[in-house]
Amino acid sequence: MKKNQHPRYEEVAFRDRSGDLLLVTRSTLPERLPADHETVEVDGRTLPVVDVDVSSASHPFWTGKGRVVDTEGRVERFRRRYGQAGR
Repeated sequence: MKKNQHPRYEEVAFRDRSGDLLLVTRSTLPERLPADHETVEVDGRTLPVVDVDVSSASHPFWTGKGRVVDTEGRVERFRRRYGQAGR
C-alpha cells in the first residue's frame, strides 16, 4: 500500500444517550474530528466519542415500542368508501 493515502482506522466509541449504550468499534471517523473533541475512558483507554441519534438500544423496532399498523381497518375503510364494484 502507498503511504499516507488511506485514512487511519482507529478505535472510537459511539454513544446513544437515549438508549444508554456505548459501543466501541473501529472507524475512520476520528481522523475528521477536531482535536478538542469529547473523549471517554473505556477499559483504561481514552477514545473519542461520537453521539448518535438512534441505535439498537433506542430504535422502536428493536425495543418493541413500535406501533402496529391497523391494516384491516384500512381495508374496511377503503371498501366502505369505494364499495364492492368488482362483484
